[in-house]
Amino acid sequence: MLIEKIINNNIVSAVDSKGREVVVMGRGLGFGMKPGRQIQENKIEKVFRIKSQTLAEQFKDLLADMPLEHVKVSSDIITYAKENLKLKLNQSIYVTLTDHINFAIERFKEKMMFTNPLLNEIKTFYKEEYLIGEYAVALIERRIGITLPVDEAGFIALHFLNAEYGTDIRDAVKFPDQMQAIVDIVERDLGILLDESSLHYERFMTHIKFLIQRIYRKELLSSEDRELSLMMQRKYPREYQCSVKVAEYIMQATGSRLSEEEIMYLSVHIRRVSTIDL
Repeated sequence: MLIEKIINNNIVSAVDSKGREVVVMGRGLGFGMKPGRQIQENKIEKVFRIKSQTLAEQFKDLLADMPLEHVKVSSDIITYAKENLKLKLNQSIYVTLTDHINFAIERFKEKMMFTNPLLNEIKTFYKEEYLIGEYAVALIERRIGITLPVDEAGFIALHFLNAEYGTDIRDAVKFPDQMQAIVDIVERDLGILLDESSLHYERFMTHIKFLIQRIYRKELLSSEDRELSLMMQRKYPREYQCSVKVAEYIMQATGSRLSEEEIMYLSVHIRRVSTIDL
């Protein structure tokens, strides 16, 4: 690989054998080097291949003045999430998470700690993402030697939610509250308390997660099968009416209207999650 630009002593922008731009990290990799020279292969620790030119430029700007250890720990957290939890992540995670972790470490050193008001909801509704957050906090303690508060595990989880759903972080922070609001509607409307340990509950929450994901990606099902909808209303009237109330909430909260097909599927899931509790 040929060096295109020296970002700092440890990070360079380069061109690989196929002519693609990459960001290469390694201790001392850029020290004393110049554009056009060959990278010393034995110093390479990580190669970032970011497809979006805009993201790539943001990433390079971000790394210019950042300690190498902060970059490495962020990269290892992302790799852990991809390999162990099989998450499909938008490449924006390299910019947003790296920036967040660097800022969190600097805030900690300055004794500036933030409380995460969504922590309980994140733990409840986004367990996998929260586990990544816990892993991240533990890895930062092991590598950097500082113990971030548990609130940071929640903040880190939100960045992974954002990257999973391909949304803006300002939307991602709404997800836990929206999940809780939907659960509250179902419990209140049907007069039940859902069993969080049941398989039906897990399936219901998975359906709601993907529903919210489709809302923000604008990928909602569009079928308006009135005949099937009428059959569902006759077969499961309570659950269907509950689904309508959830749809009304979603319209109010997101501006998105659920189709008859979406309401029908929601009714089926509400039926399954509530039957075990009746």
